[in-house]
Amino acid sequence: DVDAIRDSTGEVLIGAVMEHVEEAGVHSGDSACVIPPPTLEAWVVEAVESYTKVIANALDVRGLINVQFAVAGSQIYVIEANPRASRTVPFVAKATGIQLAKAAALIATGVSIEQLRVDKILPKSGDGKANGVSVKEAVLPFNRFRRIDGTGVDTVLGPEMKSTGEVMGIANNFGLAFAKSQTAAFGPLPISGAVFISLSQRDKDSGWRSARGLHELGFKIYSTAGTHTYLTEKGIPSEKVRKNSDPQTDQLSANDLITKGLVQLVINTPLGRGSRQDGFLIRTAAISRSVACITTIPGFKAAVAGISALQKDEFGIKSLQEWMK
Repeated sequence: DVDAIRDSTGEVLIGAVMEHVEEAGVHSGDSACVIPPPTLEAWVVEAVESYTKVIANALDVRGLINVQFAVAGSQIYVIEANPRASRTVPFVAKATGIQLAKAAALIATGVSIEQLRVDKILPKSGDGKANGVSVKEAVLPFNRFRRIDGTGVDTVLGPEMKSTGEVMGIANNFGLAFAKSQTAAFGPLPISGAVFISLSQRDKDSGWRSARGLHELGFKIYSTAGTHTYLTEKGIPSEKVRKNSDPQTDQLSANDLITKGLVQLVINTPLGRGSRQDGFLIRTAAISRSVACITTIPGFKAAVAGISALQKDEFGIKSLQEWMK
């Protein structure tokens, strides 16, 4: 995401470039995003800023514009360009200290960006600059819905927006900022205990390193058969549990782990969006018992970074005014 403003003279100011944690395919309103972008290469940031300015000028925008991009390898795609305020404007304003909404309103009355710089409403020169690392996380209402059978709404994220609000975390590094955002949105990430991991076939290759990270951080890992076999091959110890749909035995099931309070975190990445009863029951059980449940590999990686940061440091608290100094 890029938020920018343009005036009648054609000058464009980039408020911020935001990198989404979840990949394209998850609605931007449901994805966490980060300022400054933690993994985008410098040339990508420069390119999307340049494209944003070209698009803003082509549309003759007078005020705010938001452009969403997708990056695949060396190719940059424009998803959409909206010549209006987006939901990320308050986030960008707090992360950079730039009064984007006020500036856009004044631009609509004919004031130039140059004059707004003179009036100290905008920075003296250049574009927006982040203070520390800021993470915006979507607040999802899954725990508010229950079916008659006690199960809830499936927590899988997709192209339809499900969030009902947003929170923000600021820190000196991504791990702590992400951990703060999770605490505000869903509750604190665990810093010890056990985790249940069930990865779809397509996600095993990209997810096992994060599983190793949790093991190295001291977490006990429970996993279903396929994930257990894969993690064992990678030298990562885990205890195998049966799927909910497997024949009843004395062995614990995935749901047993959650309902008995034996795990503090659930990682379950489904394949596709059709009915997957095992995964559905796991995810709804986690939500109903307030156990953090992550359904994407990028979210898994971010959570490991957050837990690692929490084990090393405690939350620091500073006002927005202190961050803007």
